[in-house]
Amino acid sequence: MKRIELLEQLKNHIKQRKSVYLFVSILFLMGIIFGAFLVNSISLTQRHDLFLHLSQFFHEMNNGHIEATANELFINSIVHYSKYIGLLWILGISMIGLPIIFILLFMKGIVIGFTVGFLVNQMGAQGFVIAFVTVFPQNIILIPVFIAVGCLSVRFCIRLFKHTFMKGIHEPIFPHFLSYTVTIVCLLAVTFIAALFESYLAPSLLKWTLSLF
Repeated sequence: MKRIELLEQLKNHIKQRKSVYLFVSILFLMGIIFGAFLVNSISLTQRHDLFLHLSQFFHEMNNGHIEATANELFINSIVHYSKYIGLLWILGISMIGLPIIFILLFMKGIVIGFTVGFLVNQMGAQGFVIAFVTVFPQNIILIPVFIAVGCLSVRFCIRLFKHTFMKGIHEPIFPHFLSYTVTIVCLLAVTFIAALFESYLAPSLLKWTLSLF
């Protein structure tokens, strides 16, 4: 019963803010597409150098020469996601942060698109399989979280701007700030699931995939 109520609240939340969610989702998708096409815009020499580094990493991974533990990878992932989401949160409470939020979301899409595009461009079907087992799973969680955080930051930034400069708005801002912050923290907690996959499952899946090739 509670799950149904929660889903209904989530549905209403997105429906009431569908224009923001649609814009941010399209922006993120454009970043992914741009990142994939960006692979073809770099020179052959740059692609060759990147592929050499990637091949060396795969070789060391397959032979067990990379000594980073799963716990270290998990902590690094959590720190990375905390910094990114924390930066979006900070930009959301600053009235000048709106364009930077859009840039950060677009750049995150570029990184994902370039990673997958480069693997497929250089390794063909093998690259797609590697991307499928090591990039896609966690991003099924991360992409919705990043989009949600971006939308919440945009909404609060706009609300703060209206509260500061538009006359006739006397609604207290603190309850909205508290709700905004708590929701961001909850979304950050969801990234722990992606970090667990990246740290404990993805390396094993990558080794298994490399052993097949």
